[in-house]
Amino acid sequence: MAAKSQEWQNLGKAKLESINESIPQSWRVDALPSNEQQRDVTGNFVHQYLSKEEIDVTEASATTIVERTSSGQWTAEAVTRAFCHRASIAHQLTNCLHETFFDAAIEDAKSLDKYFAEHKKPSGPLHGLPVSLKDQFHVKGVETSMGYVGWIGTFQGRKGTGRERVFESELVKELRDLGAVLYCKTSVPHSLMAGETVNNIIGYTWNPKNRNLSCGGSSGGEGALIGLRGSPVGFGTDIGGSIRIPAAFNGLYGIRPSSGRLPYEGMANSMDGQNSVLSVVGPLADSVSTLQLLVKSLLSQEPWLHDPLVHEIPWREDKAKVSQPSSLSFAVLRHDGVVSPHPPIQRAIETVVKALKNKGHKVIDWDPPSHKRAGHIILAAWTYDNGADIRSAFALSGEPAAQQIGPLYGADGTVEPPKDATFIAANNVAKREYQKEYMEYWNSTAELTGTGRPVDVVIAPLAPFSAARPGKYLYYNYSTIVNVLDYSACTLPVTTTDKNIDVVDSAFKPVSDLDKAVMATYDPEIYDGSHVGVQLIGRRLQEEKVLAVTEYVAGVLKES
Repeated sequence: MAAKSQEWQNLGKAKLESINESIPQSWRVDALPSNEQQRDVTGNFVHQYLSKEEIDVTEASATTIVERTSSGQWTAEAVTRAFCHRASIAHQLTNCLHETFFDAAIEDAKSLDKYFAEHKKPSGPLHGLPVSLKDQFHVKGVETSMGYVGWIGTFQGRKGTGRERVFESELVKELRDLGAVLYCKTSVPHSLMAGETVNNIIGYTWNPKNRNLSCGGSSGGEGALIGLRGSPVGFGTDIGGSIRIPAAFNGLYGIRPSSGRLPYEGMANSMDGQNSVLSVVGPLADSVSTLQLLVKSLLSQEPWLHDPLVHEIPWREDKAKVSQPSSLSFAVLRHDGVVSPHPPIQRAIETVVKALKNKGHKVIDWDPPSHKRAGHIILAAWTYDNGADIRSAFALSGEPAAQQIGPLYGADGTVEPPKDATFIAANNVAKREYQKEYMEYWNSTAELTGTGRPVDVVIAPLAPFSAARPGKYLYYNYSTIVNVLDYSACTLPVTTTDKNIDVVDSAFKPVSDLDKAVMATYDPEIYDGSHVGVQLIGRRLQEEKVLAVTEYVAGVLKES
């Protein structure tokens, strides 16, 4: 047993060393400050390691970058080099990278510059735009470990498949065809099933705005990297909040599309074949316009011709703008009846509500079918095999599961048989009936909005906290409700925690032991300065509308 333990530790250590050694010597930072010495490593702190030109490039929006690379004002090579450098620094400060392929990216960028010089036009709508990827995407020449030590040197834990380092996910192919430059893959929690990012290769990925806290998960490396502007835009996945959690924790916009809108074909995953609640893919960025650019560009590739699960729904321009803002109506969920949000989240919710009301919008209270029921449905779906798939991945190397994952999947030794077909069918019926009940509740709000139509979006917490403290992500239902309903939802950055305003509520009365435990994790001193965001929830397959409304609300907040 000791020999097996030593083996996985050596493998994990060697992989981490290879990641760190892939960073050019001139980009390595001497005397890195500890988390205690430097809580916030964004903005001016990270600027000290960059040239003025690199700052200008890496802090431009994706839309600006594409405008300039497509006009010849910037070269794709210069842009790519700047982001490779900043991504290297971001990793050293937060542990956010699993794979770097900077040399290949720079060669791709040179090819794009050559194309532009010869043809006097861009190669596509994403010409020269660096795009980072969660370590679920397969990229030629690059490994996919998904945080598992046992996947190192394999294709999803298997050897001799012929796919190792040659297979590419469908979305990767489409990004290349659109002119994007791929240059790194980001950290995830092994198994993907956690709202924090931790594994036995890179350790723990920290939140760059407040390194007391988690960057989120499971697309946590994306959140940390983009939060530090080591990437202008990246792609994550979401089966319970894994795009929205790191987006909100890092002050970003991130859209969770409904299943079947964007291509998931050919990606690594946990519990592949569990179809009750599907994981979906979507972008994270620092602006809504960037999300719109990426989604619109991908849909122009007609992904339904290459992924059998994608609906044939092109980008709908008529739904992508708020033509009559005064006609919008909103609902607000302040408390789901199970767990109370922390004071900064409560303040963020009220900030959004007040700004919309001051603009003349009606905001009604959201009193839907029990979210607790939805929590039972998704938990059942996540554990149909009672952890067999995830335990088998850990068994490849003998590595232990992180405490954030172990208990749910029997890694603590508590193993039960997988659920049978009767149980799975019953859970699918329960989900469908819940979706129908929720749908009719939403429809019924037409009587309350004053517009003659149901509410357009729901303003809600994404999590009960602005970011999780390590090992203390105790409640997920604020994010998972969207996955059970398969709704479209986008995060909205609102403010930052202020220890002088967001004080502990001495009058707080918990409704349960869980509520008490979650609130007990709040400490204004620890949370001070952290990003605070909420989510805007739309209905199924309403991605264009949700993005348009999110952009509108963001504008209202800036005016207020």
